[in-house]
Amino acid sequence: MPDLLGGASFQWPFYAGLVLAYLLGSIPFGLVLTKLAGLGDIRTIGSGNIGATNVLRTGSKPLALAVLLLDGGKGALAVLIASHFFGPDMAVFAAGGVVLGHCFPVWLRFKGGKGVATAIGVMLALDLYVGIAVCVMWLATAVGFRLSSLSAVLAMAGAPIVAHLLSTPQIREITAMIAILVILRHFGNIRRIVRGEEPKIGQKDQ
Repeated sequence: MPDLLGGASFQWPFYAGLVLAYLLGSIPFGLVLTKLAGLGDIRTIGSGNIGATNVLRTGSKPLALAVLLLDGGKGALAVLIASHFFGPDMAVFAAGGVVLGHCFPVWLRFKGGKGVATAIGVMLALDLYVGIAVCVMWLATAVGFRLSSLSAVLAMAGAPIVAHLLSTPQIREITAMIAILVILRHFGNIRRIVRGEEPKIGQKDQ
């Protein structure tokens, strides 16, 4: 993370940027789109998660794709806006804020998604090569094992390594922090994977 020096007058814009990115990240596209599509509350379906993988369990692939793109898009948008108008330090704060918003949205009493799509969107915007590498890791695991959660955990575990090899110290740090958060959000999934109980992509929870 940036080492902020100076007084409050220098520091407050960064925290304001973090809050604004958090509010953007808090938009629960999975919940909104499934309700608009007449499919009810996504939190009562499958795993109860608001992300694209659980939306896929409604049987609507287009809706799941839309949620995936919107969740990833809000992550990328927060970083790109911050970077374009305020520079790389603000982009790092926005990156953290938007992922926190998705995982802990104020509108849903801080019970949100697991942050995979938003994290990948953030990484693509912070460093395109890091983001592409993470996408490739996720896709390769998903094709091989058809387990979205395993794909997410392995991709996030590899993200800090790729960032260390390819990117700047700031991006390495925020990538590692986001990766740890997303992996921790998958703790229950990891337990089910170990027990052989984790549903595959498109399969309803058992």
